[in-house]
Amino acid sequence: MHILIFEDSFAPQLFPATIARPAFYLNVGSYRLIDLARRFTNTVEVITRPYLRDIVNLDYPDLWSPECGLRSEPVLILNARVVPNVVTLNRLIDFVHAGRTGVVSGERGIACAIFDKQNFLPHDRLGVAQLLGIIADMNLPQLDIQIPILEYVHDIVRHQTLIMNDNLEDRIKSGNYKEIADGVFTADDMQLGQYCVTDTKAGPIIFDSGVSIGPYSCFRGPVYVGKNAKINEMTSLKDAVTLCHTSKVGGEVEAAIIESYSNKQHHGFVGHSYLGSWVNLGAGTCNSDLKNTYGEVTMEYSGRKVKTGMQFVGCFVGDYAKTAINTSIFTGKTIGSCSMVYGFVTTNVPSFVNYARSFGQVTETGIDTLVQTQARMFARRGVTQRPCDIQLLRDIYEMTKHERQLANEPLSL
Repeated sequence: MHILIFEDSFAPQLFPATIARPAFYLNVGSYRLIDLARRFTNTVEVITRPYLRDIVNLDYPDLWSPECGLRSEPVLILNARVVPNVVTLNRLIDFVHAGRTGVVSGERGIACAIFDKQNFLPHDRLGVAQLLGIIADMNLPQLDIQIPILEYVHDIVRHQTLIMNDNLEDRIKSGNYKEIADGVFTADDMQLGQYCVTDTKAGPIIFDSGVSIGPYSCFRGPVYVGKNAKINEMTSLKDAVTLCHTSKVGGEVEAAIIESYSNKQHHGFVGHSYLGSWVNLGAGTCNSDLKNTYGEVTMEYSGRKVKTGMQFVGCFVGDYAKTAINTSIFTGKTIGSCSMVYGFVTTNVPSFVNYARSFGQVTETGIDTLVQTQARMFARRGVTQRPCDIQLLRDIYEMTKHERQLANEPLSL
C-alpha cells in the first residue's frame, strides 16, 4: 500500500497553526496524521508547500520519492487536513484491504481517495493541482464513510475533545505502558512527584517516557503528556489536554494542545487553545475561552467573521510567539508567528510584531533579531539551528509582510 498525503489550498487557512508546519504535522488528540500513516505502510509520500519541503525532507528522509521505484499498490490519498483519528484511519485501511475504491469529497475539498493501480499516477513528483485533476478524471464513486477535516484553526480544539479518548485507547493498546492506578498509564522512566491526584472517569491519563511530574499536581483525563515533558508543581491538566514532547508546563491547562518545545511554566490559565512550538508564555498569562454572554464564539479570519459553533474557544498561537508577564488574551484571538505580546490582546495579532496595543504601540520586529533569538532558544534545549530553520523564518517573514503594512508602510501605531 502507498499513502500520499497532500496539502491543498485550504491548508494556509489554518493560520497560525500551519504557518511554520505542514497541516499533517498538527497534533490533534495526541497523534499527527503523518505518524499514523507511517504506521500503516513503509511507502508514504507527501505534497507540501514549497517553503516547507526542506524541513519535511530532513525530518523524514525515508519518505517516498521517484528514486525509490514504483509506488506500491493500492494507493490511499489523504488530505493533510484530515483529522488524525485512529478509528477513522483504521476504517479507511479496512476499505483498502477489502479492495474498495472511491473518494470522499465535499465543499471542503477532497478528504481521501482509494484506487488499486499506481499507474494512474505519473512516476515523478506530483503537484497538488495535478493530483486533484487526476483524481477528478477517475470519476471514482463516493465512499460511505465520514472523514472529518480541519477547515479553520478552531476545528483543532473541536476535534481534540471529540477524538482524544479514541486515540489514547489506541496508545494504551499499542504502547509499552504500565497501569499504576485506575486509568493512569506510565512509561518506565517517568518521575511522578508526591501527592498528585488523578481522575479518569472521563478518559485515561498517559505519561510517556522521560516525563517529570512535580508534586501536588492534578490531572483529569483524558490527558496525554509527551516524551521528556516537564510538569511543574501544583499544575492542573484536565479535559482533553495534549502536551507534546519536551514541553514545560505549569498552572492550569484545559482542553488544549501545546506543541513541542513550548513553555508555559508559571501560573496562569490556558483553555480550549492551541500553542505552536517554541512558544513561551510569561508568568500570569491567561486567555479567556468563554464570552460573558455564554453565547457562540465568532472568530475573525482574514477580515471575515466565522461562527465556530462552539461555546468555549480560547486562543491560537503561532510558533515562536511570546507573551510578557500578566498578558490577557481575549476569547477567540489568533497570535501570529514570532510575535511578542504585552498587556491586553483584544484583536488578532500579526506575525513578527511587538504588540502592546493597550499601551498604544504595535511595531514590526526585524527578521535578524528573530534569527538570533531562535539560535539562543535552540541552544538552551540542545537543538542545532539548521540553515532550513533560518530560511523558514525568513520565508514566513516575507509571506506575512502584508499583515504588518498600512498603506505600504511598516506597521507603527
